Amino acid sequence: MKAAVLVAPGRMEVHDVAMPQPAAGEVRIRLEGCGVCASNIEPWEGQAWSTFPGAPGGMGHEGWGVVDALGEGVTAVAPGQRVTLLSGNGFAEYDVARADQVVALPEALAGRAVPGEPVACAMNIFRRSDLRAGQTVAIVGIGFLGAILTKLASDAGARVIAISRRAESLALATRFGAAETVAMDDHWAIIERVTAMTGEAMCERVIEAVGKQWPLDLASALVGFGGRLVIAGYHQDGARQVNMQDWNWKGIDVVNAHERDPRAAMRGLEKAVAAVAAGRIDLDALVTHRFPLERVGEAIAATRDKPEGFVKAVVTYA
Repeated sequence: MKAAVLVAPGRMEVHDVAMPQPAAGEVRIRLEGCGVCASNIEPWEGQAWSTFPGAPGGMGHEGWGVVDALGEGVTAVAPGQRVTLLSGNGFAEYDVARADQVVALPEALAGRAVPGEPVACAMNIFRRSDLRAGQTVAIVGIGFLGAILTKLASDAGARVIAISRRAESLALATRFGAAETVAMDDHWAIIERVTAMTGEAMCERVIEAVGKQWPLDLASALVGFGGRLVIAGYHQDGARQVNMQDWNWKGIDVVNAHERDPRAAMRGLEKAVAAVAAGRIDLDALVTHRFPLERVGEAIAATRDKPEGFVKAVVTYA
């Protein structure tokens, strides 16, 4: 099969490699495509602890496709069944996953790109946020994840204040239900805007969905007394500092909303498929850029650089 391999910082090559074989309890999927995650950027650029070459298909964890082969003992899925999955080598034509880590796609999603894992992340972040109707929630960073969270929060009856750098991201947030938008340009000006919007009460919930130091600082400042700071951004490029005096003074709860329990991840994936199939989440509006496997490096660069109109890239296979 063909698989993308990270051979050096910023350099992906497509190699011919052996096709993976499903072990007992696993299934093999002929992938139709795989989403590109912002967490791919730092490994692609090269981190101090990186080694090369990487694993064939490595970093790809947002795949969907058709079950191709079954390992011993698998009866819950069948060859030919279209699924989305939780796996880790999806920048390739085939990948394997545990049979209990795939979710069947209904006919309503036939022919559509379904990178289910990032939608599952949004579902789990929303659950961990414990949002209530009538609350004010600020979402810092409106990309794929922030847009879905905006929709989930607004549907739940929360008042969403969307904060992001790009005007088109703020327009997307409005489309997905945000009540107010704020340009993410000046730290103190943003705090003043939110202070005025909330009558100095600030926000019961703040979701940080960027994964960088300044958005984390800003999100901390926007939480009101007794509120909850939800860290949805993936902070993988180094240590962070936090204003513990502010956290202590306001008595806030801090939730790291990344799930590592496979059972929780699967519950999120099942909810994600149901929400997209029912039309609650317009996934087609969020998947804006498509690349062939040979251009996976360009897909990751676009995820970093965000050309005009960009929300999410997927890599698709013929």
